Amino acid sequence: MQKKIKVAHIITRLILGGAQENTLLTVDGLQKTDNYEVSLFTGPPLGPEGSLIEEAKKRGINLILVDASRRNIHPWLDFKSFFEFYYLLRNGGYHIVHTHSSKAGILGRLAAKCAGVPIIIHTIHGLPFFPYQNKFMNFAAVNLERITALITDKIITVCDNMAKKAHAAKVAPLDKFITIYSGMELDGFLNVKENKKLKESLGIKDNELVIGKIARLFELKGHRFLLKSAKETIDKFPNVKFLFVGNGNLREQLEKQASNLGIKDKIIFTGLVPREKIPDYISIMDIVVHVSLREGLARAIPQAFACGKPVVAFNIDGADEIIKDRQNGFLLPAPDVSEEKWEIYDCRQLTYYLLELLRDENLRKEMGEKGKKVVDPFFRAEYMVGQIDNLYRQLLRKKKVIP
Repeated sequence: MQKKIKVAHIITRLILGGAQENTLLTVDGLQKTDNYEVSLFTGPPLGPEGSLIEEAKKRGINLILVDASRRNIHPWLDFKSFFEFYYLLRNGGYHIVHTHSSKAGILGRLAAKCAGVPIIIHTIHGLPFFPYQNKFMNFAAVNLERITALITDKIITVCDNMAKKAHAAKVAPLDKFITIYSGMELDGFLNVKENKKLKESLGIKDNELVIGKIARLFELKGHRFLLKSAKETIDKFPNVKFLFVGNGNLREQLEKQASNLGIKDKIIFTGLVPREKIPDYISIMDIVVHVSLREGLARAIPQAFACGKPVVAFNIDGADEIIKDRQNGFLLPAPDVSEEKWEIYDCRQLTYYLLELLRDENLRKEMGEKGKKVVDPFFRAEYMVGQIDNLYRQLLRKKKVIP
């Protein structure tokens, strides 16, 4: 009987987040086939974002915790995690190593190369170099990506634009990249109905409209821009509430900003929400906003479309690959980092689009229905896993790797 292909996925930490959910669903999907024996290496889910560790265990995933793995730079712990990755890979007899996130992508790929793993793959969920980061960090990130790309057989990106940006930064030749959209358990979103009990529990009246944002409360996620716009929107359309789904280290600052703007009673912070409940929260939103400054292709956008909701977002990275401006949503130019005071963003256009959608129920429904048509099957977890399986098979044949 033919032995299974041994695959190790490595991610820095398994928190509640798009890259982490993508990884979890990939590992779960691969292990359900007869072809692979899959392990998932990850660090402790430190921080306020929540954890997917228990869910991974419930799915029967072979989870290997590497205690030294951290998101932030920590020379001693990074050194320890590299050697632990190396030890595990060297002794595990793996045929494929597939890394995720920037830190695990660097350390994991180097460890895989040193351990003699024949096939090395990396997924870029979001570029580690970007306009809003300082020049030294960008210089280091670009050069580390260039070095590790040399030992990588294929780099998966979650949108075409990210591959183009990485290629433009001379990370790797364009033919080393492949786009595979980030899959999700789509039926839960496609079939969701408005959860009126949830709406009532949050203190939202039947006659109030809801503008929602799903994202960790962290820098570069754009919550401060949306709050600024919320003030202007509420002044012109009082019958609206804003729903922020997620948690993070900016919660106290954002609550203070809402209070200073005099709109605290119009802003609802949900805190951490189980990922399986996200469809229910989107079901009570009339408009979904995603004004983040750094994404690959934010999962909140296809999730909103699957629920039949229009989306307003900054036109960054992969947003325009799914949002067709003025057809299923609105695209906004992101703040220009070359401007001295780019953080003081003029929110008038964002407010204009929100008011246009708030005043026109038919436009909201029309855009939402058009959005629904672009997500299935391309954002299904099964579709993503199938594409990754095909990639693995191609590389196994090319390298003549036989278990």
